Amino acid sequence: MVVQEVKTINMPRIRKTTKGKGRNFRTVKEGAGMTAKGVREYRKKNPGSKLKTAVTGKVKPGSKAAKRRKSFCARSKGWKSKRGLAARRRWKC
Repeated sequence: MVVQEVKTINMPRIRKTTKGKGRNFRTVKEGAGMTAKGVREYRKKNPGSKLKTAVTGKVKPGSKAAKRRKSFCARSKGWKSKRGLAARRRWKC
């Protein structure tokens, strides 16, 4: 049996920042959640990802966007933190 040694590489940690030029997340006042730039970066780093930005506008009942909103609102019903409540407000839950 051959055992290979695996070396760990110290990669710089990505800071989840809500301030400054290169931010990927909104502040609580802005409604929390990821920015469009943040979603693009995430999808670039995770090929095959289907992550999308929040459904914030007016949608037709029964449309894909309306179903995404309904699903998000159902999943996030128990969120009690400031960020969670801000995100739910932004999604219009």
